[in-house]
Amino acid sequence: MARKARIEYEGAVYHVINRGNYRSDIFAQERTREAFLKCLDEAVVKAGWVVHAWCVMSNHYHLCLETPRANLVAGMQWLQSTFSIRFNRLRNERGHLFQGRYKALPIDSDAVGAVCHYIHLNPVRAGVRSLEMIAEWRWSSVAWLMKPRARRSWFSVEACLGHAGGLKDTVSDRKRYLEYLGWLEEDDAGKKALGFDKMSKGWAVGDTGFKKVLLRTCEERQSALILRGDGELAEGLWEEQMLACLVALQKSEYDVQAAPKGARWKVALAATLKERTTVSNPWLAKRLNMGSPFRLSRLVSDCRMSRQRYEPFAEQCAKCKA
Repeated sequence: MARKARIEYEGAVYHVINRGNYRSDIFAQERTREAFLKCLDEAVVKAGWVVHAWCVMSNHYHLCLETPRANLVAGMQWLQSTFSIRFNRLRNERGHLFQGRYKALPIDSDAVGAVCHYIHLNPVRAGVRSLEMIAEWRWSSVAWLMKPRARRSWFSVEACLGHAGGLKDTVSDRKRYLEYLGWLEEDDAGKKALGFDKMSKGWAVGDTGFKKVLLRTCEERQSALILRGDGELAEGLWEEQMLACLVALQKSEYDVQAAPKGARWKVALAATLKERTTVSNPWLAKRLNMGSPFRLSRLVSDCRMSRQRYEPFAEQCAKCKA
């Protein structure tokens, strides 16, 4: 099965995560983490990215990165392949270093700061470092945040500081940010309100409106969402298209239920949605009261082969806009 295309656009921000193959501790040694950070530095410079937060754990990494040029795939391919080659050369090994395809969740602009907090607290949640010691831990961007001289030019603190109450990049506000992380770590309700439980899951980080916008520009993901149990968003977009076509056809919900299952306007409407979206036959058959999904499929095929039979309904549907 072909892989789903990544969602890429100028100015996109992502929560990127990947783990060692079989969850192995590929970053157990400090020199390995240093090598990864060196590759990250090179990749970010090449790609022109902005990194808002990062963390390298023993068997995985987190990045919150922004792509001004819509080049996530190219940059990540260079980063992971280059690091894998260098790692295997160093260890005189072969085979896959990472467990598979990296996860890259697009982030709503309003949630970027929250994702940074999530990444910064990752070592604390894992029991690797206490909150009091996190600023001294070399393998998280918290250390860079607290020590400006250690930062790379591509690292930005604005998102995390701003989200924590409009803080600025000053000595006093950086200390306040650590206090904010301490409060957040102890406040389960605060973490829940920011969506900590969803920041490494699903396919995007943000509210329903943000996800709908992404789906409208990337409809091939809709079927995958149905299979993963996140079908409400995809079905919501199908319903918007459905209602727009009903208006164009001057049909009501009463007509949907009362008209024959094979009514030509229903077939034309179904064919239009099949062309425009990845809507499923079972959803269409139920929504339009057309009986069996298999019968619907045959009727849609007939509509495509004999378009004239379904005019003017097909023409009216073609003009409707959700």
